[in-house]
Amino acid sequence: TLFRMIFSTRENLLSLYNAVNHSHYTDASELEIVTLKNAVYMNMKNDQAFLLDMQLNLYEHQSTWNPNMPLRFLMYVAKEYQTLYASALVKVPTPHFVVFYNGETEQEAETILRLSHSFQQKTDKPELELMVRVLNINLDKKQEVLEACQLLKEYMLLVNKIRRYTDEYKDINQAVEQAVTECIEENILADFLRKNRAEAIEMCIFEYDDKREKELIRKAEYSEGMKEGERIGREAGKKEEAERIFKIYQLFRANYTENQIKEKLGMNVEEVRKILERFK
Repeated sequence: TLFRMIFSTRENLLSLYNAVNHSHYTDASELEIVTLKNAVYMNMKNDQAFLLDMQLNLYEHQSTWNPNMPLRFLMYVAKEYQTLYASALVKVPTPHFVVFYNGETEQEAETILRLSHSFQQKTDKPELELMVRVLNINLDKKQEVLEACQLLKEYMLLVNKIRRYTDEYKDINQAVEQAVTECIEENILADFLRKNRAEAIEMCIFEYDDKREKELIRKAEYSEGMKEGERIGREAGKKEEAERIFKIYQLFRANYTENQIKEKLGMNVEEVRKILERFK
């Protein structure tokens, strides 16, 4: 929510676009924001969508790794295009899909996610494809885009301060207050935070609490999954069976598809499907 708010103006979005594409556009009035207000997929709204030079750019921010982003973007772009149908050939803006990832789960500096990765039956020539460019904007990845877009870099400096003080104080309210105060003093997002201090703090606290609650639920589900895996493994008389089942359950809860689980563990997709059915 804070990311969306910072990059809600044409000027700020243009600076982010230039950083991502190594371009030098200067006229923000050429950029048209077309973010769909009511486009919701799995209870999540898209962050930013805008048109520039006949290109449709869809940008998302993620603090949790999600390999299903191509599917989510497919839903969005279909809604963006749905009003353009006609009997004659319709020229549509060229789409580009970018995710800015800053989660604490280790990921490569840049990753390409493909819609075809989620297909249950693999094909060398997918008839429907969508590629998403994922940029890991954590400071340790030293992304060029951070040096090219000062606003994005300052956003990550704020995030890092919140993380550091949360570990130090064990109190998210105190951590966010301290981080915001320090950022203003050090001229990091200073104008934005002075103008929106109360709202920015509220957003950070809400999102942290929401993420923490989901993690607690996930840990509880993992614990139940281990117990169930052990029970099924004991029935099969094999400890390794329990471990394998639990690995499948963990990957499934992390939004890996059946095919991705199959490839990661070197199994037959039917075996994976049968084990997931036992959990259901």
